[in-house]
This record gives sequence, C-alpha cells and structure tokens, in this order.
Amino acid sequence: MIKITLPDGSIKEFEQGTTVLEVAESISQGLARNVLSAKFNGETVETKTKLTQDGDLILFTWKDDEGKKAFWHSSAHVLAQALQELYPGIKLTIGPAIENGFYYDVDFGEHKISDNDFKKIEDKMLEISRQKHEFELREVSKADALSYYKEENNPYKVELIENLQDGDITFCDHATFTDLCRGGHIPNTGVIKAVKLMSVAGAYWRGDEHNPQLTRVYGISFPKQKELKEYLALLEEAKKRDHRKLGRELQLFTFSQRVGQGLPLWLPKGAALRERLENFLKKAQQKAGYEQVVSPHIGQKELYVTSGHYAKYGEDSFQPIKTPNENEEFLLKPMNCPHHCEIYNAVSWSYRDLPKRFAEFGTVYRYEQSGELHGLTRVRGFTQDDAHIFCTPDQLDEEFKKVIDLVLYVFGSLGFENFTAQVSLRDQENKEKYIGSDENWEKAENAIINAAKEKGLNYVVETGEAAFYGPKLDFMVKDALGRSWQLGTIQVDYNLPERFDLTYKGSDNEEHRPVMIHRAPFGSMERFVAILLEHTGGNFPLWLMPEQAIVLSLSEKYEKYTKKVLNLLENHEIRGTSDNRSETVGKKIREAEMNKLPYMLIVGEQEEKDGTVSVRKHGGEDLGAMPIEEFASLINREINASLKTFEV
Repeated sequence: MIKITLPDGSIKEFEQGTTVLEVAESISQGLARNVLSAKFNGETVETKTKLTQDGDLILFTWKDDEGKKAFWHSSAHVLAQALQELYPGIKLTIGPAIENGFYYDVDFGEHKISDNDFKKIEDKMLEISRQKHEFELREVSKADALSYYKEENNPYKVELIENLQDGDITFCDHATFTDLCRGGHIPNTGVIKAVKLMSVAGAYWRGDEHNPQLTRVYGISFPKQKELKEYLALLEEAKKRDHRKLGRELQLFTFSQRVGQGLPLWLPKGAALRERLENFLKKAQQKAGYEQVVSPHIGQKELYVTSGHYAKYGEDSFQPIKTPNENEEFLLKPMNCPHHCEIYNAVSWSYRDLPKRFAEFGTVYRYEQSGELHGLTRVRGFTQDDAHIFCTPDQLDEEFKKVIDLVLYVFGSLGFENFTAQVSLRDQENKEKYIGSDENWEKAENAIINAAKEKGLNYVVETGEAAFYGPKLDFMVKDALGRSWQLGTIQVDYNLPERFDLTYKGSDNEEHRPVMIHRAPFGSMERFVAILLEHTGGNFPLWLMPEQAIVLSLSEKYEKYTKKVLNLLENHEIRGTSDNRSETVGKKIREAEMNKLPYMLIVGEQEEKDGTVSVRKHGGEDLGAMPIEEFASLINREINASLKTFEV
C-alpha cells in the first residue's frame, strides 16, 4: 500500500500502481470526469500515471492554470497532427502551451498558409478530437529518437534530441501521430470540443535571426463551445479597450518616429493624469514618512558595475555615453536604486535615524528590441514610482508590512480588487544567476513569506522569479477582462547595502549593515496607465478624470451663464470644460459620451433663470436639474466613496 496526501492534508491509502484517475474516482465521480492533469511530489503527471510510492498529489481541472496548460499543450499536438495531414512534408519543431492557448512553429517548405486556411485546419483538428485518441507517453533511447527523426528528415527535432540526455527522452503518441514531448497531457483528444486558430507569424528557429525562419501558428481551445464564444467576445471588448486606441482618442499620449521608438510623449491631458496619480501617491507617502529625492537621468558606468546592473542589463542598456574626457563613460540610468544608495551614503546614520525612506518618480531607460515594443506597456524610457527603505534588521518585518498596506491602498482606490500576491524566490538549482550569500537570501525570503502570511494575503510561491539581488512580493492583478498583470512589487535586498558599503551606527556604537527594501506600487507610470486605461475602458475613477464635467449650452446666447457655471465648478475644485458651439445639443452629448466625460451639465433659458444645471451622467442617466452646490456635493460624495482613506 502507498499513502497519498491530498491538498487538504487528508491522507488516503491505495494499492501500489493505482493511477491518478483512480485516486480522483475515490474522491468523486464528478472530479474523475473533469480531472485533466496532476502533480505528484512536484512533478507533472498524467491521469493514467501509476503511483508507486508515498507522496503529495494535486489534481487539476479546467478551472486551474495547470489544467489549462495540459489542455492547451495537448491541443498543440492535435494542431501538429492536423497540419501534418493537410500539408505533407512539413517539418514540425516545438509547440508549447502559452498564457492564452498554444502555438506550433513549423517549417512549411513549399506550402504557404494564411488565415484563409484556418477553417479547414480547425475542422481537421475537431475531426481528430472527436475520435477520442488517448495520449500515450513512452520512453525512447536517444539512438532510437535520433533514428526516428533522421528518417523523418527533420533536422529541428534532431537538434533538440542531440541536446538531451539519454534516459530523459520521451515520445507522445496519439492516433497515428508521434511527437517528441516531456509530458503533461489530458486523458484523450475528445475533451477538446472547441478550437480557434488566432493568427500566423514569422519566428526564427530558437529565436536566432541567423537561423531559418519558421511559421508560428497560434490557436486556442476549450472544453465547451460556449467558452470559446465568451473568449472571442472578450477579445472584441479588449480591442475596444486597447490603451493605444483609447490613449489616442482621449488625447493622453502619442509617439513620434522623430523622437524615437518606445519613447512616449505625454499630451496635456495625459500629463495632468500622471500628475494626479503622482500627487495621490506622494500624499500617502508623505503620511507614511517618505522623503522625496531627485537623481539624474545618467550615471557613471562604474556606478552600475558596482550595483550589478551593468552585468544584468548591460546588453539591454543604451550604449555608453562618451564625454570629451576619454576616461569618462556614462550610462542612461537603468534603475534608480544605485543613486538612492549614494544618497544614503551622503550622511552618517545612527540606528535612531532609521528607517530612512527615500522616494522618487525616477525615469529610467532600457533598450527594448523594436519588435518587443508595445504602446505604453513595453517602452524604452519609463518612470518608476520608486522608493527605497533603509532599515535595521529588526525593523524589516514591520516596514515590509507597511509597504503592503500602501500597495493595497493604491489598488483599492483605483478599482483593482481581484489580485494574487506572488512570492518570487530564487532558483535553487541555478544560484549563479543571483548575487549575495545563501544566508542573506534565506533571511530575505523568510521575511517576505512571514509578512504575506501575517497580512492574510492570498499568495502563491514561484521559484526562479526573484530579482538578481533579492526575492520579492509581486502583485498579480486581474483586470475587468480577466487578464492577469504584474503591477506593484516589493523586494528585500541584503546585497546592495554590501556592494555600496552602507552602514549605520548601532546602539553598541559599532557599524552595522542596513537592510534595503525596494518598492513600487504602480511599477511604472507608463505601464500602470496602460493597464488602468484597459481595465476601466477610459472611464477612470472620478477623482482621476482629466475633466469631470462639461457644460453644454443650448445655444451661443448662454455663453455668459456657461462661464459662470465653470467658475462655480472651479470654486468647488471640480475640473470642467464647456462646449458653446452652434451645434445641436444631441451632437454635443454624443461627443461628450465618446470622450468619456463623467457628467454633462446642460444649460439653457430655464437653467439660467433658476441658477441651476440639468445633469446627465455618462451612460445616459438623467439626474434632473439642480443647483451647482448640490451638484458639487454629488461629485464629492462619489469621489469620497471611491477614494480610500490611507491609515498609517
């Protein structure tokens, strides 16, 4: 008998050789029908995998990310089979699951493929799926694997196999199709009920432009046709909410080829939006004891060599800047933290002075490849809402929890309510990627996990996702369309204080090393605005809107009263604009709706006579006529309801 521990801590005994599916059946028939894949002792297994020893078992369904991963990985196999049957002689390379769906990179040779071919490929995939072929994983010797793909005349698979160890090679079979594969499959093809190919693109073999160019076919699949329809509807909504489209329509930002790729230009409304976001966070930071600092946009190369950023980001940075002095080399700033270390070093500190909290909206520069640039989400110059806290080891736990409170305040005030905290640890198998001692890493990782537990966060642990200088707590936020984004981050760092020889005098009158916390609730202003635009569809919280109300006059003869209304709005600190054009009020309302203006104040003869405004809310709700003071109270109540109070 073997003992199987389930996620709820319960332990069940089974005969040795019991399959994963049989374990699921012992729990419930419903689970057995829906289980797609599993993990046993941390290793991905399949439903027909036989369990031969004691261990921990986690079962995954479509509701789990791991279940979707197995589903989409298996769908990539079905796509590959369909392509091979429709286009004889093609050469398959790799086909992984991705965040939304899967792709397969293919050398089509003489064949050409476009979206006009999608329907027949989808039909072939569904035909294969309906036959309910089981996925069978089998071990293959390296010699046999090489022989198989040499006979297939597939140099790509041969190259992959040559880099594998004998004894670690497996093939996956279903129907008459065989592929090189590590595993992680659904029980059979029949689970796949709906398929949609999304696009084709060029992709170099192994991402190297010197290698042959392949065709990458993207697709997505679902266990129900209804879910595919819902997904496609979400995609259409995402197109409407694309921050590049909304940013242009709302006149927030632009790009110029003359200025350079990936360098956003903020227009007046966008600049005002950024300023409000900055002031919002600065106010909370001031309350929490942060001090504002300012650092230059460049620094000597040696600064970033000391910090380790040059070794990490050197290839992704702009070329060193030369000066008339041949011994000088400067870099555009890739990170703010080395500058803040030097600000800390400018003064001698006692333990009584700590913690020191330095904050800066600092612009940094990274040379992203042109193909990776995407609106505001991937740029070459961006502003981080950066801060660095220098504290004693005893203060670390309390300071870290205070930063969590600040991040939660930011999310709550901006409508991001659905999020998971991710504890990002280093890869224990690949420690050379990181700097610092094992002892410091262990202390930092434990501090983050303890703080996440004490604050009651819903968190997951991901190994290999730490920064090169320390572990971190990342906040993975789901937007209105269910997409996941990494926003705020908090990091514990024992290493930069050592590299920059940061010290403070302790109560024992000896020099001690402070601990450093890096934090950025927004992440970068550019990416945050992009995500906020798409999350809200441009309908920002009222306190953040560039213009909160527009006064629409029924004709030009009410221009004087319009100005009076605008002045009254200004007295109540309400941001307003007006439209006195000789256009119909219907056209003015339609344009105000398109521009996402929260409130429309319509004025004419009756309103001027009564000293009121007729209020219409964005979306069409008519609130009737009211005095300006009453409208101002309405605005303030709405702002107070959405803008949370930050407690220190």
